[in-house]
Amino acid sequence: MKKFKERLGRLTPGKAVIGLLFTWFILTCIVIPVVNLLGTVFFADGGFSLEPIQKLLRSKKAMSSLKNSFILAPTLSITVGFVGISLVLITEYFDVKGANILRLGYMTTLIYGGIILVSGYKFIYGANGFLTNILAGIFPGFNQNWFQGFWAVLFVMTFSCTSNHMIFLRNAMRSVDFQTVEAARNMGASQFTILRRVVLPVLLPSLFAVTILTFITGLSAMSAPLLVGGTGFQTINPMIKTFADTQNSKDLAALLSLVLGIATMILLFIMTQIEKKGHYMSVSKVKTKIVKQKITNPVVNVLVHVYAYVLFAIYVLPVILIVLFSFTSSKNIATRTLDFSSFSLENYRYLLSNTSNYKPFVVSIVYSALAAVVVGAIVVAACRIIQKSKNSLSSGLLEYSLMIPWLLPTTLIALALMMLYNQRHWYMFNQVLTGTMVILLIGYVVIKLPFTMRMTKAAFFGLDNALEDASHNLGAGEWYTFRRVIFPSILPTVMAIAALNFNGLLGDYDMSIFLYHPLNKTLGVQIKSLTDESTNPNNTALTFVYAVLLMIISAIVLYLVYGRGSQDNTTSKLTKG
Repeated sequence: MKKFKERLGRLTPGKAVIGLLFTWFILTCIVIPVVNLLGTVFFADGGFSLEPIQKLLRSKKAMSSLKNSFILAPTLSITVGFVGISLVLITEYFDVKGANILRLGYMTTLIYGGIILVSGYKFIYGANGFLTNILAGIFPGFNQNWFQGFWAVLFVMTFSCTSNHMIFLRNAMRSVDFQTVEAARNMGASQFTILRRVVLPVLLPSLFAVTILTFITGLSAMSAPLLVGGTGFQTINPMIKTFADTQNSKDLAALLSLVLGIATMILLFIMTQIEKKGHYMSVSKVKTKIVKQKITNPVVNVLVHVYAYVLFAIYVLPVILIVLFSFTSSKNIATRTLDFSSFSLENYRYLLSNTSNYKPFVVSIVYSALAAVVVGAIVVAACRIIQKSKNSLSSGLLEYSLMIPWLLPTTLIALALMMLYNQRHWYMFNQVLTGTMVILLIGYVVIKLPFTMRMTKAAFFGLDNALEDASHNLGAGEWYTFRRVIFPSILPTVMAIAALNFNGLLGDYDMSIFLYHPLNKTLGVQIKSLTDESTNPNNTALTFVYAVLLMIISAIVLYLVYGRGSQDNTTSKLTKG
C-alpha cells in the first residue's frame, strides 16, 4: 500500500494523460476488436455455440483452403530454404565469378514484392505471357494455361520469399571463423564436409528462424494464390476475403482467420524458443573474416556457375521486362512483343496526367507516410516509458500489449477492425469507422507496431546512460534531456525504421483490400484490379508504370537505410531485432 501511494505521488498529470491514451489505444485498436471477433464466432446468438466450427467442417471450399495452406507452408519452407541457402553460399562463401552482380539480382525482391511481384511473374509465365508465347511458338499445341495452380504458386513464392535469407543469413555467414575452416581443411576434410560440419551449424539458428517466418508466409499467402492459383488452388487468406464479402459467411471468414491466428501463434512460440537457444540474427565478431572458397572439382564448379546464373535470370527477368514494357505501346504489351522503335514515355505521361490513374499512388504515399510517422511516435513514447519505468509489471504490460499484433495475421486484424467498427461504440466516440478513411490508417499502424517496437527498443537500450546523467547534472529537465540528448541519438534508427515501414506499406494489399475507402483505392488494390483477365493493355501498361515507380522509391529507401557507409551503425541495429 505504501509503495502504491509513493508511485501515485510521483504520477504527474502529463504521465496520467499519456497512460490513459496508451490504454485507450491498446484496448480500442487491438484488444477489443480481437475479443469481438471471438464473440462474433462463438457467441453470435448470445450463447456459446460450436456451430461455426461445424459449418466450417461442412464447407468444402473452407476445408480445401485449409488443406492447401498446410500443404503450401511446409513445401515452401523447404524450397525457399534450399534456394535461400544457395544464394548466400553463391554470393558469400564460394568464389563464384560475378558474385557482386549476382547479389544485386538476388536482392531485387527487396525493391518489389507482393501483388506487384506476382503480377510480373504472371506477365511472363501466365496465359498469353511473354515466355508462354515463345514456348507456344516453338511447341505447337502448348498449353498456355500451364502456369497456374499449386506449382505456379510455389514457384512464384519460392523466388519471392528469399529476402530474409539474403539479409539475415548473409549476416550470419560473417560469424563463420575462417580459422576453423582452415583447420578442418588442414585435417583433410573435404569441401562438402567443411560446409556441412563447420559452416552450416553457424547458420542454423538464423536458418531455423527464417524457416519459421517462411512457414508463416506460406500459411498467410494472399497475392500468389489470387493471381496464379486458379480456381483449383486457393489458400486461407483469399478464402477469408471471399467469405468476408458475403453477409451469410462472415462467421466463416472470422473462424478461418482465428485458425490462421492460432497457427501463427504456435509457430512464433517455436521461433521464440529457437531464439533462446541461439542467436536469431547473429552479429558476433570473429577473429578471422571468411575467405571465399574456390570450388576444386571442375565439374561441380561449372554446375554451380550455371545454377547461379539460372537463378539470376529467374530473379532479374521480371524486373527487366517490367521496366522495358513500361515504355512500350499498348499493342506491344497485348502481343508481348518488344519493339525498341516504339519506346516512349507515353505510359508515364498517361499515368501522371490522369487524376484517376495517379490518385491511388498518392493515396498510398499519404497513408504510408502517416502510418510510419504515427507508429514511430507511439513506439518512441512507449520505449521511453519502458526505459524509465521502475514498475516492471506496467512496463512489461505496455510492451507485450504493443507486440500482440505480431501474433495475429493481417487478415485477422483487418476483419476484427471491420466487424467491430461497422457500428457506433462509445469508446470510439460513437463513430462508425468501417468505410471511412480512418480505419485503414489504424490497421496500418497496428500491423507495424511489433517490428517498430522491437527495433526502437534496441536503439533505446543501446544508448550510453552517461549522456542522460550528464544532462541531468547540468540541471536539464526530463523533457529537455529527451528532446536535445536522447532523441537526436536514436533519430537515425527511428528514421530508418520509418523508411522501412513506409516502403513496406506502399504496395500493401492484404490489409488494404479489407479496409480501403471505396473512393480512394490504395495502390495494391488498384494493381490487383488492373491484373484481372478482362483488363486491357492500357491497364497492364499502368501496372508496369506503377511497378517501376515503386521499385525506384524502394531502391532509394534501401539505399538510405542500408547502402551508405554512414548508416553502418543503423544497419547493425536493424539486423539485431
